[in-house]
Amino acid sequence: MIRLLIADDQPLVRAGLSGLLGTEPDLEVVATAADGREAVDLACELRPDVACLDIRMPVLDGIEATRELTALDPPIPVLILTTFDLDDYVFGALEAGAAGFLLKDADPEVIVRAVQQVAAGQGTLDQTLTRRILAEFVQRRSLQPVTVQGADGLLTTRELEILGLLAQGMSNEEIAHELVVEITTVKSHVARMLPKLGVRSRLQAVVWAYQNRIVTVPEAP
Repeated sequence: MIRLLIADDQPLVRAGLSGLLGTEPDLEVVATAADGREAVDLACELRPDVACLDIRMPVLDGIEATRELTALDPPIPVLILTTFDLDDYVFGALEAGAAGFLLKDADPEVIVRAVQQVAAGQGTLDQTLTRRILAEFVQRRSLQPVTVQGADGLLTTRELEILGLLAQGMSNEEIAHELVVEITTVKSHVARMLPKLGVRSRLQAVVWAYQNRIVTVPEAP
């Protein structure tokens, strides 16, 4: 059972998300919060598997709440659910360590799958916005400085392969199928890769890959 915390300053949104996610057989909403500070306090007390946060909230916004939740030991994965598809708040949340980013108007099954992916340590990024977000993020922000070496010598050949597939939006299962290896093998490689890159989530690893030109932002069709 995946235990969830939902934080949004709009009561109707909290109720809607709770109703949507709470009816799934493998999901349980253990708490809701109206602001970021309440979300962090409840998360520290209840230790949910995933915190679903809005970005713009009173008292403590989603960015600072994400930073605090991902700094816990162990960290609590954060899925950002927002109405804003491209602004500084989104980039700030990625830098703070968010494991996923999704628009609130996404199809219900997409939101459910995103929660499941974040809980499984896979992370998620709204596929309709991936190109725009990554292109803008790479241009304006830096998780780590771009180096001449890039990932040469930093990652193994297999880790580079997996990083490239992560950047394509593949799940652990899809990567395992592509490389003809066990899913546990993929998970082990990802777990070793993240600290090497100095990042805290698969999503940040993908951004790192674009920033360091390991992969390039695809051209619009």
